[in-house]
Amino acid sequence: MSVWQFISSHHGEILAATREHLILVLISMAMAAAIGVPLGLALVSRPRLRSAALAVASVFQTIPSLALFGFLIPLPFLGGIGTRTAIVALVLYALLPILRNTYVGLTNIDPAILEAAEAMGMTENQILFRVRLPLATSFILAGIRTATVITIGVATIAAAIGAGGLGTFIFRGVAMVSDAVILAGAIPAAMLALLADFLLGLLERRLRVA
Repeated sequence: MSVWQFISSHHGEILAATREHLILVLISMAMAAAIGVPLGLALVSRPRLRSAALAVASVFQTIPSLALFGFLIPLPFLGGIGTRTAIVALVLYALLPILRNTYVGLTNIDPAILEAAEAMGMTENQILFRVRLPLATSFILAGIRTATVITIGVATIAAAIGAGGLGTFIFRGVAMVSDAVILAGAIPAAMLALLADFLLGLLERRLRVA
């Protein structure tokens, strides 16, 4: 059976798996952005914490995805089999690009602009939220864009711990030694990644122009 025949005959299952995959990614990215962006803001006024925070986030990026899922399973509250563990792992993977881009965007501001803001009598917090943050928005979005593409790919591993998603077909195909079944999961995942990259890239370019 060819991959297109398999997709045609199992389109309902594939759509359900795609929906599960998308929900995993959306929840994980929302949580990663909610952690990474405020932490990046905090690092601007606390430069001593920058190296430690980026180092910790980098460590999670270096752990193989399947190993990270395995490490999290026995942990109380965070671990276990299923969606919760998958979301925790995906958030940890998404943190580094969001945190790094947020910090770089906030600190890579023309000094003349910051001096002008200080001359106007703005406080540090006012400069951070009224000057730095608006100018760093495109950088932050670029980090979210990178993290989203990474998360869509890593989320396929979530099927190994019972979290569902498109990885279900990939693992099933590996067990069956069937390229058609593997591609039935891999192709929609790749399409999701390309679509997310295109849409976020379009938004990023508009923000840069604005």
